[in-house]
Amino acid sequence: MYQSQKQIPLFPLSSVVLPGGRMKLRIYEPRSLSMVKEAMKNNAGFICASLNSKGNTDENTHIHPIGTIVEIVDFDALNDGMLGITVQGARLVRIFNITTDKTNLRRGDIEFLEHNSTLQTPEAFPVLVEKLKEVFEQFPELEALYPKKYYDDASWVCLRWLEILPLEASVKQSLLTHQCHHVLTEYIASLFEKEQMSKETE
Repeated sequence: MYQSQKQIPLFPLSSVVLPGGRMKLRIYEPRSLSMVKEAMKNNAGFICASLNSKGNTDENTHIHPIGTIVEIVDFDALNDGMLGITVQGARLVRIFNITTDKTNLRRGDIEFLEHNSTLQTPEAFPVLVEKLKEVFEQFPELEALYPKKYYDDASWVCLRWLEILPLEASVKQSLLTHQCHHVLTEYIASLFEKEQMSKETE
């Protein structure tokens, strides 16, 4: 991984991948191909960052400040001639001092963020586990990304939910700033409760 934490390549996405998560990416732009080559040459990672629809591309404010440094764990040539890679989230980072290099690739300085663990399992946690298992059964292509699943790890389960739930990027950014399993668990559980109440009143 990068040691200097300076000017790490950024890969802006409309979706999100978080620590412990996996995602398949299609690489076709010259700047993205250069980013992948650089990562593989240096045995390093790059940052998957969330797009900010209210930001300005010229000022690089179209990239939210919290991203994930990812590692390439697999790659293959796709039928359409594009490069396919699978990345795995390693650590959360805060991005600042974003610049644009001569290839139009964004880069940024980073500082690592840590998630606070808790010894007490949140009361709503078992519900999140069971519903995540249901999602994996319903979407085998998603399930196939995870040969090993960590259902007893509150952080792993909550972050998978934060990846797949259709929430605004700004909401996900706000939740990630809490850095607390309890906050994430209770928020996600409240969404299921609201959904259930809505069904009961229909």
